[in-house]
Amino acid sequence: MKQHRSEVSFATLSSLDAPVSFWRGIPFGLQHVLAMFVANLAPIFLVAAAGHMSATDSARIIQSGLLVAGLGTCLQLYGIWRIGSRLPMVTGISFTYVAAAIAIVGQQGYGAVVGAVLVGGLLEVALGLTAQYWARFVPPVVSAVVVTSIGFSLLSVGAESFGGGSGAPDFGSWQNLTLGTVSLVACLAFQLLMKGVAKQLSVLFGLVVGYLLALCFGKVDFSGFAHLQVVSLPTFMPFKPEFDWGAIISIGLLYVVSSVEVLGDTAALTKVGLDRAPTNRETAGAIAGDGLISSVSGLFGCLPLTSFAQNIGLVAMTKVVNRKVILSGGLLLVLASFVPAVSEVFNSMPQAVLGGCTIMMFGNIILSGFQMISDAGYTQRNITIAALSLTIGIGFTQVSAIFVHFPPLFQSIFAHNCIAVAFVVAVVLNLVLPGEERFLAMPREQPQD
Repeated sequence: MKQHRSEVSFATLSSLDAPVSFWRGIPFGLQHVLAMFVANLAPIFLVAAAGHMSATDSARIIQSGLLVAGLGTCLQLYGIWRIGSRLPMVTGISFTYVAAAIAIVGQQGYGAVVGAVLVGGLLEVALGLTAQYWARFVPPVVSAVVVTSIGFSLLSVGAESFGGGSGAPDFGSWQNLTLGTVSLVACLAFQLLMKGVAKQLSVLFGLVVGYLLALCFGKVDFSGFAHLQVVSLPTFMPFKPEFDWGAIISIGLLYVVSSVEVLGDTAALTKVGLDRAPTNRETAGAIAGDGLISSVSGLFGCLPLTSFAQNIGLVAMTKVVNRKVILSGGLLLVLASFVPAVSEVFNSMPQAVLGGCTIMMFGNIILSGFQMISDAGYTQRNITIAALSLTIGIGFTQVSAIFVHFPPLFQSIFAHNCIAVAFVVAVVLNLVLPGEERFLAMPREQPQD
């Protein structure tokens, strides 16, 4: 019996609760961690750079990001009461909030971001526990509009990083552009040349190549390693929360958006990993779990989390869904949060290297949105909703002066946040537009008796 328990077979890995040796499952859990490790920390780099944070503050947030990603993964795997999906989900810091967080940190400061994260997380818990009542009001085309606008909103963020980071004195220098280009080419080459699961590590490979080149250019700042401790506890409440209504509403809208994304993530995960549809309990628990761990993340001065699509793709390729195996990956993330050297290595990475690798991610988000629009169906009604929502959301926020005569609270929520504008327009259009029949040039013929 013990012999069977220690073996790792395909049948064991592809079963949700089959007994498996914790130690033998670590390589498979580590694989899940590596698939999301860079994407988990990238939003932190971008927001910290936009807020011109010190190396110490940035390292603290990165350390917290590792901790909450691990805790969130454990929560989703096994759950508490009705919170947590109890599915093989891996959580990480979400790109959904990056554009809004950058706008808020530039105007109201990082404390306002933390306060909004805390309050918004509780909102998402409530949304999860009541999902059966509101999910029908958010059809696939609205979710698709949201994902597409998220991708478009991040393009300028990726371009700024590619040039060396917002406010960098050498922005656009040949060294920065070379670092960004080499990192991007390394990602693409790895993606094209490697096979199977190894493809999931293309971004990590690009970062390593870019980092090594940055060392040759003398662009890596080692000052943070000077007085580094071997082991350090993540800091609780490193930033004083500020509760600004504009920031809370802006981030709160994105928690609603994230809840919609989780609906799709949960359905995709159970389909590719378990060959079934998710139960109402699993969907509600997944949303509530993301909300709870996001509020915990705010307590540690970090950004909101969500279930990671990268790991759903990994499940589709490998069929590894065993919760105990993936738990080992979550615990490795928690362990890494207690080793400051891990945070500092990533914190010392030049922005241009990060930009070269993440700009491809942002393009993939846009294409995922297009695919979702296609899956929703190119009916004339859906085309109208998508086209008008994206036009108003992206176009109006690029010319933010159009909101100059609106109340200050309205401006703080919508003037620079194309995701929130596109989401609200899409929801309103979905509610008020008539059915597809009214959009047809010729009514469909009724079947004759």
